[in-house]
Amino acid sequence: MTYENTHPVRRVTVGSMFADIDEELAPVVERCWQAGIRTLTCCQDAGESNASWVEMLPHMSAYVDARKGWGFIDFPIDDGLHFLDAVANAGPRDAFYVRMVHWAAPDAWERRASAMDRAMRNEKQTSDFNLNMLQVCFPGYDVAEIVRRLDGHLAGRVVPPAPADWSTVGR
Repeated sequence: MTYENTHPVRRVTVGSMFADIDEELAPVVERCWQAGIRTLTCCQDAGESNASWVEMLPHMSAYVDARKGWGFIDFPIDDGLHFLDAVANAGPRDAFYVRMVHWAAPDAWERRASAMDRAMRNEKQTSDFNLNMLQVCFPGYDVAEIVRRLDGHLAGRVVPPAPADWSTVGR
């Protein structure tokens, strides 16, 4: 069975690494790789990509609706943390930053570490959980700012810490 991507893709090559990446996320993944940040998978619009699930799995409709317009990147845990540090430190503590770090902000990013059972792939194996992935979900309109901040990170820019406006989260 051949997998056909829902979204247009662009080939990203950095050193010996290459992959066909969803077009809108290709610049983000390219800069991650340039910064030595490994990625696992990504999707520029999880709602669009998973829309076909609803026919077979009707309980997934709320998930699909909530993910329209939202992208994600899956990282090995440490690489995902490095990505978050790089993006946060290369820009001001503005509304983008508050969305990125606080769960109650309007359009707040979601960051999930996944505890996976290795027995899912081998049903004869006893359960053996490990943390192997950090998924970072964000609204698609944040991609341009993520790229700008990763460019700053690659250029060595660190914006000094400063107070943030937490009024949107009730602080």
